[in-house]
Amino acid sequence: MGVFAELKSLNREQRAAFIASLLGWTLDAFDFFLMVFVIGAIAHDFKAKVAEVAAGLTLTLMFRPVGALLFGWLADRFGRRRILMIDIVLFAVLELASAFAPSLTVLLILRGAFGIAMGGEWGLGSSLVMETVPARSRGVISGILQEGYALGYLLAAIVYGLFFDLIGWRGMFAVGIVPALLVIYIRMGVKESPAWEQMRHRPNRIGLVKSLLRNWKLFLYVVLLMTAFNFFSHGTQDLYPTFLQKQHLFPTHLVSALSIVANVGAITGGVCFGAWSQKIGRRKAIIIAALAALPVIPLWAFASTPLLLGAGAFLIQVAVQGAWGVIPAHLNELSPPEIRATFPGFAAQLGNFFASYNAILQAKIATHYGGNYALALAIVAGVTVVVLVGLTAAGKEAKEAALSGV
Repeated sequence: MGVFAELKSLNREQRAAFIASLLGWTLDAFDFFLMVFVIGAIAHDFKAKVAEVAAGLTLTLMFRPVGALLFGWLADRFGRRRILMIDIVLFAVLELASAFAPSLTVLLILRGAFGIAMGGEWGLGSSLVMETVPARSRGVISGILQEGYALGYLLAAIVYGLFFDLIGWRGMFAVGIVPALLVIYIRMGVKESPAWEQMRHRPNRIGLVKSLLRNWKLFLYVVLLMTAFNFFSHGTQDLYPTFLQKQHLFPTHLVSALSIVANVGAITGGVCFGAWSQKIGRRKAIIIAALAALPVIPLWAFASTPLLLGAGAFLIQVAVQGAWGVIPAHLNELSPPEIRATFPGFAAQLGNFFASYNAILQAKIATHYGGNYALALAIVAGVTVVVLVGLTAAGKEAKEAALSGV
């Protein structure tokens, strides 16, 4: 009930910024996760190996820092709102273009370009909403906002389950043009960040490079932290449908259903731990959520029945996205105010870059062990939890930071 009370307390402008940012991240993730369901089908059509097609996920993740830096810099100069609209149109158009790729090489190029556009959205949306909502609401809003990612995955799972057998992988990518419609809502209903409006009138504003150099230790720490975080999420999500398809030989509807269950768990964890972090602190909430994943890994990876696999999928994502639900607030609070559209997104997407080998790594581990995707998933998840907890404990937080820009 506290979550609903916080949302109800937002005024019209705050609510519009929150909805726009949530939908932007949801639809961005929706477009990304459409591919994880069709890796096998693409490999079959192009007569390629799964690991070769999985390189499309790697390229998307590798190029996300470019988008975070480019669009973040533009947003710090020209405002969050207008750059967010440009970014959304770009990633939707590139998703549509992927449907018409004549070869695997062209598809991989398009997925890299899509990564540039995808990399911009998270930093822009999170800075817009965190600079707009009141400080008391940041934990709740952070948890819900981050789980736009899981909601996007859930929507992709639904579309896969309902339409894949009818429209194939090319039709799945064509559906990805839908996010472009969000720009109409942003254009009509969302105002610019009040913090940016205040910031742009400051004399002698510090530039991007100078600010990053001043805060290089913090930036390096956040990049390392986000590398662990991205191994945590992508290591438990990206090859999960392939694991169900290849190792368990589950049909389309069952893969879709289990993916939906996992993402319901993700949304539950993100909202609950995000809200809880407002009371117990950001780092403590992250550590508790991450450690909760360890006892669940055997059930999630090695169960043999759909019912037990579903239970494991739900619980592992409560933990994974419980930790992630704290991140939008945590990184924006740590960020230097003059580069808040750039710092969180760029650091997070550099973490994505360093974790971008995950899909190929897990595919190769599975192949080495005779198609044992369960072992590959479990190894990455277990090691990542230990590293993530250590990095989080070694860091700091700024839960009470003012994000007004003054």
